Amino acid sequence: MAVKDKLEAVLNVGLRVPSIMLLEVLYRWDVSSFFQKIQRSSLNNNPLFQYKYLALYLHYVGYILSLVLLTLPRQHLVKLYLYVLTALLLFAGHQVSRDYVHSQMVVCTLCSCVMQTKRIWLFSAHLLPLVARLCLVPLETIVFINRFAMIFTGLEVIYFLATNLLVPYNLAKTAYRELVQVVEVYGLLALGMSLWNQLVLPVLFMCFWLVLFALQIYSYFSSRDKPTSRERLLFLFLTSIAECCSTPYSLLGLVFTVSFVALGVLTLCKFYLQGYRAFMNDNTMHRGMTEGITILILAVQTGLIELQVIHRAFLLSIILFVVVASILQSMLEIADPIVLALGASRDKSLWKHFRAVSLCLFLLVFPAYMAYMICQFFHMDFWLLIIISSSILTSLQVLGTLLIYIIFMVEEVRKEPVENMDDVIYYVNGTYRLLEFLVALVVVAYGVSETVFGEWTVMGSTIIFIHSYYNVWLRAQLGWQSFLLRRDAVNKIKSLPTASDLQLEQYNDICAICYQDMKSAVITPCSHFFHAGCLKKWLYVQETCPLCHKPLKSQSQPANATAAPAQDILPANPNPAEAGQGEPVAGAAEGDKTVTHNGVPVEGSQASPSSSPANPDLELEGQAEERALGPQQTDTVDSACLEGQVAGLSQGSGESCLRHRQRQQSASSPAATASTVCAAELQSQLQQSASPCCL
Repeated sequence: MAVKDKLEAVLNVGLRVPSIMLLEVLYRWDVSSFFQKIQRSSLNNNPLFQYKYLALYLHYVGYILSLVLLTLPRQHLVKLYLYVLTALLLFAGHQVSRDYVHSQMVVCTLCSCVMQTKRIWLFSAHLLPLVARLCLVPLETIVFINRFAMIFTGLEVIYFLATNLLVPYNLAKTAYRELVQVVEVYGLLALGMSLWNQLVLPVLFMCFWLVLFALQIYSYFSSRDKPTSRERLLFLFLTSIAECCSTPYSLLGLVFTVSFVALGVLTLCKFYLQGYRAFMNDNTMHRGMTEGITILILAVQTGLIELQVIHRAFLLSIILFVVVASILQSMLEIADPIVLALGASRDKSLWKHFRAVSLCLFLLVFPAYMAYMICQFFHMDFWLLIIISSSILTSLQVLGTLLIYIIFMVEEVRKEPVENMDDVIYYVNGTYRLLEFLVALVVVAYGVSETVFGEWTVMGSTIIFIHSYYNVWLRAQLGWQSFLLRRDAVNKIKSLPTASDLQLEQYNDICAICYQDMKSAVITPCSHFFHAGCLKKWLYVQETCPLCHKPLKSQSQPANATAAPAQDILPANPNPAEAGQGEPVAGAAEGDKTVTHNGVPVEGSQASPSSSPANPDLELEGQAEERALGPQQTDTVDSACLEGQVAGLSQGSGESCLRHRQRQQSASSPAATASTVCAAELQSQLQQSASPCCL
């Protein structure tokens, strides 16, 4: 931003601050009580009392004028201030012309410069009485000349106002036309954002409130001669803030001031941790608006404006404690990922580690000290307990962050990874999460007891309900889901077989997750080797193999084709009892032997070498079908049969596919007389079940 733009921005804010000051004065000024004081003081003949209702109307005109000054464009605002300055100079000219001619000439020159004209005589009417006095004109004539000069100046002012009478109307008409166009094209939201950016309302109200606060401090110290003690300074600080938030406008100024203070503190926190790199990837979440909105909601809810100064200062001290607790929580949200990333990385910069650890120690000690001070100075109630619990939770979170940071640093010193590091971190996080949950339960229990046995309020009940839902119910639900997910992952890991030393030697590879050598590993159903800890971390995210992305199911669940080893064998039937129901397997040995399938005898499977087919036509039909399919299509049918069986089709379909595959294998052996039986059963089964995989 160039210097000219910066000056214009400062000028834009500075010229609008008087409008907020005028609103503040008009809000504090009670016209009715003012005229009642005049009436009680027996000053009914006072001109102000005679024009009482006119003054009342002017009171509301002042509000309109303030809003006009607030919303007027910068160029027209500068012109308006120049006109006001010209009027002030003319008034000064009337005063100065009584004594000095030279000063009158200076005033005329200044007026011509401000009005940007070379006709100085327009502003020289006050010189006439002085010139007449120098010319020894009689006194009566000088009085007449003075009145003429005043009338001439007044006529000039009236002429100027008459020529510019329609300027406000034209400005309002132009502004209305522009507003309608913007609303039609961009909408009301864009219009509001544009006005917000042009008027710079946050900075404007902040400057207004700082001026009020400075005037309040100045008026206090200017009226005292003795030095003030430290306790008195704290009381002065709180009472000055309370005096400067007695109107809605000053309250808005305090809200924006607190927002900017919070933004400055969070920016310093980022700069302390990361240096100038913090401004390169700035987070839009930590803008200080949370603290400003918090103080606005609490002030409106508690009726801060309507209280007396002492009560307002007491309530403001509690509200400021809430704001400080919110700022500390935001600082922790900034520091937590940076500290953990620094501990997990191999950055050996001592200065970075010192900054991170020192900030964590500050966030550990200061909230606890603040909770102690609240307990010392205030009587305990539900609202103060919420503030104390927030401070305690901040300290607990910082303690958990420091413990994890220390664990990371210990692992870095050991120079070798720890396979159960994830379990240790989980236990640390679980411990302080459990403590947070217990603190939230204590707050809810205290709030419920205070509501039941104490004074019941709608706001208190609402806060208890919101606190119970977000800080108790949701935390308990998330913790239980995390526990179930971890337990499921542990069960899956336990159900997987452990690789032996011989298998690891034959595998001779690294873990595909952590890229480290494997001294111990588990084998997935798809025959992939991983560290048990690495695979468990992976299962926290998704239940698939990291390499082939096949679903990983525990042994307690039904078997699936994706869980079978990647070998050229058929998967076992998950229900052995069903395998024996009319499922003969080809390939009977010589003599009378019982054919088994997966170790289960199959009825009616005995066959002799001299046995003949029951139906030769079916055998010929099956052989013709094989010749028609060909070798390539036969393989396709085999794969389709396998997929049909894996997908869990009907029992008849799976059995037909299995018999069809066995018939293909036994067709090349002339001594396999059982193939005819399989072909016959295949034909009958096809007619009954119409298996889509074999057709």
